[in-house]
Amino acid sequence: MRIDIHGHIVERAYYDELEALPGVTIARRDGGMGALKRDGKYWLPFRDAWFDLDEQLRDMDRKGIDMRILSLSTPSVYPFPAAQRAQICRQQNDTALAFIRQHPSRFRLFATLPLPDAKASLEELERVIQFDEVVGITIGSNIDGMALSDPALEPIWARLNELRLPVFEHPMVPVFGDAMDEFALTVRVGFMLDTSLAMARMIYAGVFERYPDFPFIVGHTGNAFLGLLERLDNGFRNYAECQQHITRLPSEFAKKFYYDTCSFYTPAIMMAREIVGNDRLLFGTDYPFIDRGAEHVEALPLAKEDIDLILGGNARRLLKL
Repeated sequence: MRIDIHGHIVERAYYDELEALPGVTIARRDGGMGALKRDGKYWLPFRDAWFDLDEQLRDMDRKGIDMRILSLSTPSVYPFPAAQRAQICRQQNDTALAFIRQHPSRFRLFATLPLPDAKASLEELERVIQFDEVVGITIGSNIDGMALSDPALEPIWARLNELRLPVFEHPMVPVFGDAMDEFALTVRVGFMLDTSLAMARMIYAGVFERYPDFPFIVGHTGNAFLGLLERLDNGFRNYAECQQHITRLPSEFAKKFYYDTCSFYTPAIMMAREIVGNDRLLFGTDYPFIDRGAEHVEALPLAKEDIDLILGGNARRLLKL
């Protein structure tokens, strides 16, 4: 069974809400491609065809994917005013759930929370966990600029830890994105750096030391994060502030995380496997933003049983499918 844990639901009403935000404009390109710009800077790509939810099924059938775990991609609901955020979040979760219930054998959901409002997020969490279709939640690498190590999020981590509910991290445009205002570098490079920064902050801040029981999935094979582990360990060894909230090397926490295969790059996936082991890698496609199937996993220089674990066995175990 092939399970794609990194696939996005792209819904027209959500994009309409994004387009209505102050400072957002639309740039159309040849070939049906478009992009939202925020304050004149590249923000989010789209194609009109992505809004056809049934294309999800056709895409999966073409690629031999049995199940896809859907999530809301960047920028999630975080840019919306607080008065709107909870409503839009609930609408997005309910839209995804309605679609999934039409195809119950093919989809599950990483639900979205109206962060950074902890009270509203806990209310939405309690609402969605009652649904069998929800197998975890998704969270951005920053919450419209707020770091994931911010104390305001502590009640969220505590409740997720009680539930032992999987969390799927997805990169966001970094707060230093203004330095990347050409060549779509906010996505090409900024995403990668922001995930790495988020993971380092969460580890050093002791989030995973205090709350060790919820599975955490790092998007895009960890981006640059895994390549920084020795530097992060040296920080713990040599700097008092890096020891303030944790009692173990950062790499020990990193080895407990799960990583998807959305780097699409054999050396990166093999490095992740060497560091964390075969049973912590999860197949992902990043649909619809990347048009890839399972070929990058099938081509790995591994035994068939190892590839089968990555393509679906690990996700079945982790998500209790």
